[in-house]
Amino acid sequence: MTFKHFIFLFLSWASFAQSTEFPSTKVDSIVNRIQLPVFPSYQINMVKLGAKGDSITNNKLFFDKAMALCKKNKGGTIIVPKGIYKINGPIHFVSNVNLKLEKGAKIKFSDTPTDYLPMVLTSWEGTMLYNYSPLIYANECSNIAITGEGTIDGNGGKIWKSFKAKEGAGKNRSRDMNHNSTPFEDRKFGEGYFLRPQMIQFLNCKNILVENIHIENSPFWCLHLLKSQSITVRGVHYKSLNHNNDGIDPEYAKDVLIENVTFDNGDDNVAIKAGRDHEGRANSATPSENIVIRNCKFKGLHGVVIGSEMSAGVQNVFVENCETAGYLKRGIYLKTNADRGGFIRNVFVRNVKLDEVEDCLYITANYHGEGSGFQSEISNISFSNITCNKATASGIVIQGFPDKKVRNISFNAINIKWAKNAISSENAKDVLLNEVVIGEKATVPTAAK
Repeated sequence: MTFKHFIFLFLSWASFAQSTEFPSTKVDSIVNRIQLPVFPSYQINMVKLGAKGDSITNNKLFFDKAMALCKKNKGGTIIVPKGIYKINGPIHFVSNVNLKLEKGAKIKFSDTPTDYLPMVLTSWEGTMLYNYSPLIYANECSNIAITGEGTIDGNGGKIWKSFKAKEGAGKNRSRDMNHNSTPFEDRKFGEGYFLRPQMIQFLNCKNILVENIHIENSPFWCLHLLKSQSITVRGVHYKSLNHNNDGIDPEYAKDVLIENVTFDNGDDNVAIKAGRDHEGRANSATPSENIVIRNCKFKGLHGVVIGSEMSAGVQNVFVENCETAGYLKRGIYLKTNADRGGFIRNVFVRNVKLDEVEDCLYITANYHGEGSGFQSEISNISFSNITCNKATASGIVIQGFPDKKVRNISFNAINIKWAKNAISSENAKDVLLNEVVIGEKATVPTAAK
């Protein structure tokens, strides 16, 4: 090896080692530029407007009227007092509105699918299409919020739940349209296709706040942040255990703060996405990026997931100071396959406490063993100060491809007290382990007798 080659290798290693430090300055810059929404002084009390929190009356027209009055007055706050407000159909936001649910207030949506027609432009598992309206929906809005200590109940455990077994044909049709670049206006679903709507979806929105509310019983994903930016989600509580009840799904999202959230979900707690396959790769200029997740309590299927729909790319994700409040299948899970393309890079995770999991830290470029032709880049991933009591399957898993290895992965101060399998690493390079203990910590070697 020449001196020149040695210097190059040394500088490459130094750069990789330096990149493993948690970039607090970068986190601060993201948080500081996120703008909280600001609202005019105009207020509407739903009871004074005529709504009844008796759990029987259909209040759909009153909520529509409240939004229309806010639009006329260039925004305001809609106050929902204590009571159970049945709504047969969606709430569609306008800009500059705070939907404030006071303590003891509950919005309970109907579960009659035709209430959520006509269809709106939305997305389903990474493919844009027209489908049932999300229960709360905003498109091209700015300065919007859902706040207060009340509850949103998606009523997803009966009729919507039954859609899961019937969705196959609709799901496959949506993916064919994705791969064939079918124009959006021809992607009509709704009745007969059984694709469940999201509970809350913000599409093409900015300056969003979701704070302190309780979310339960969603038909599908709970909070979908789609093609939106400058978002704060904090103090939210979940109890939503139906099929595919992800807690928060940022997708093609930018500048997102998720903090002090208590999860209890039937699926992923946070699932960061960026479009699926051909459609996602065509939107490579809009990756999901600059996402901060901190001081959260995880409970559900997985804690923080990136993928598998991430074809436009995911970068600059920062997770810190989180812990579990119960069982997780996987703690931190990065997943893609050879159908996706795109990239996952610059992910930093520190100060995470896990109890019992199936797998603690899992990185795979071969999710479900599917796909060909579009392998993803996974690089620059750092884990530090992670503890886990028990991993019933594996402590650490890395899975790349022979011709596209997972690279630049660091593990520092990792303590997994028990694992059936400590480490499984395939097709990875530049993997750094420092202060990693899986199982019982070794002591000084014993002397020969």
